[in-house]
Amino acid sequence: MECKIREWKMEDAAELASTLNNKNIQDNLRDGLPYPYTEDDAKFYINEMLKADKNSVFAFAITADHKVVGSIGVFRKDNIHSRTAEMGYYIAESFWGKGLGTCAIKQTCQYVFNNTDILRIFAEPFSYNIASCRILEKSGFKCEGLLRSNAVKNNQILDMKIYSLLKSDTE
Repeated sequence: MECKIREWKMEDAAELASTLNNKNIQDNLRDGLPYPYTEDDAKFYINEMLKADKNSVFAFAITADHKVVGSIGVFRKDNIHSRTAEMGYYIAESFWGKGLGTCAIKQTCQYVFNNTDILRIFAEPFSYNIASCRILEKSGFKCEGLLRSNAVKNNQILDMKIYSLLKSDTE
């Protein structure tokens, strides 16, 4: 199964909606996504990503065999952190455990480091999300620590981990 990242297309809306209309995925993401997640929600998101500042937002569809199976984005921070970016991603549940997350993260980080002045990419998965933590580790990210009681999701106070990959780690 060939994994690639590519720019979003409006035609991806149905597959995106199908992927995100899943509580198991949304439970591992930050709040703010509607549930149920509709095709109109997907079109709105895709439109926002396509018109976003190309020097600050790097948002890609994750594809496997030409089918959209997830999303990955890297978002530049500002002020003294302007050369740091936060990454978020998810894979359709039916494609979990197939190496697509690791593949997409490696491609995305390579793209960002090769095409921008960003020096550091970080991610903050919930600490219970062992699969996401493992994907980051397999992609070369280092765990920098535990962020205790760092989030409230589904009325639960949760710890998060912080991982980073430096451009210098990849050279």
